[in-house]
Amino acid sequence: MESFFKLKELGTNVRTEIMAGITTFMTMAYILVVNPGILSGAGLSFTSVFLATALAAGIFTIAMGLFVNFPVALAPGMGLNAFFATTVIASQATGNPISPEMALAAVFISGIIFFILTVTQIRQILIVAIPDALKHAITVGIGLFIAIIGMKNSGVLTIITFEDGGTLLTMGHLENPSVWLTIVGLGIIGLLMVLRVRGAILLGMVIITLIGAIPGVDLVDFNTLKGASWAPDFGQLNFWHMDFADLFTTGLLVAIATFTFVELFDTFGTLVGTANRAGFFKNKEEGTKKVGKAMFVDSIAVSGGAMLGTSTVTAYVESSAGIAEGGRSGLTAVTTGVFFLLALFLLPIALLIPGPATSAALIIVGVLMVQSVKEIDFTDLVIGIPAFLTITIMPFTYNIANGISFGIVSYVLLAFVANLAGDKKHKIHWLMWVLFVIVIARYVFVGGE
Repeated sequence: MESFFKLKELGTNVRTEIMAGITTFMTMAYILVVNPGILSGAGLSFTSVFLATALAAGIFTIAMGLFVNFPVALAPGMGLNAFFATTVIASQATGNPISPEMALAAVFISGIIFFILTVTQIRQILIVAIPDALKHAITVGIGLFIAIIGMKNSGVLTIITFEDGGTLLTMGHLENPSVWLTIVGLGIIGLLMVLRVRGAILLGMVIITLIGAIPGVDLVDFNTLKGASWAPDFGQLNFWHMDFADLFTTGLLVAIATFTFVELFDTFGTLVGTANRAGFFKNKEEGTKKVGKAMFVDSIAVSGGAMLGTSTVTAYVESSAGIAEGGRSGLTAVTTGVFFLLALFLLPIALLIPGPATSAALIIVGVLMVQSVKEIDFTDLVIGIPAFLTITIMPFTYNIANGISFGIVSYVLLAFVANLAGDKKHKIHWLMWVLFVIVIARYVFVGGE
């Protein structure tokens, strides 16, 4: 294992990697329940989506570890699954309803598009084209984004929805046990990290779970163990559950375009952010090569997930939790993937982990990722303004792709003006111009969702 995963070269060991893999699994295990809940609302079977989620996350995360030696896990993406469900549900009121099978076909096609973009090196060129400061801004923005996910899931933050559909974040109710346990969990994990305890995030999550099981707190539901079915029924897996008959209807073409656009930037942002956090970009050539290989696995995972019966499978920002615990090799990903496969048989146990445990971990990881802000020179406004927009728009709009889009457009405009004024310091790669046009076209013709 040491030679295959190059553990010594990466400054890690088997124990650290396994601990990191378990930590990553625990921070993203919620997807095993959340994804079936969302997609079942669109007409898919809860059980079939659960099986597809666990299988897709397990198979393609292990593939990422074995073929790329990269500590990043994959699973059906949050946001993309919501878009999948709302596309299907909203279409039922129109004259051309989109079935779940048609939506899965759209996801499958978007995966083929990614594969072509990866093989032709276009996705890899993105890493060279986008300025380093914007890459760090993406890392910071994702850190804030996943911190908000943690705060929102725990109730520390509450989303207020207005009549016009607008939303606003506000403080949650402190008397809610989930809220105060998350806050206590933050203190526990933070204290363990300050004391430099190895496995602080994982150990903190275990302690939070034990506190949640105390009578009176009652955030751990042991009733899930009673009469639970431990063996998965693979006969309920909807393999190749796709309908290509009406693929070129307007609604499906828009869905394919949106899946492609959002996945392109979400995956890029996640892979660059986690690679930065893991220190792979200390050697830019090596970091670029590794992320390029990761994009290849990711493109196959998109279509593979659709074949298994779930929405877009993508790299997960929660992988940063394992990286924060010292994960540096593919052994971290393999460990995470194995636990996803084991989850097929241990769903009742996975359901015992309370929301506050994962929420506290995500918030702490957000703190770690925000440290990249020190690499950005905000006094240089040509890069400072785009970096600021990237960082703030991601969490404020609750969308990674929006933040990256605003960063790209603002950088190209400001750098172009600076070049006209004689400041040649900021070069604009040709692909940045292509992205500029794509982003503008996307918001003009597809919209901002």
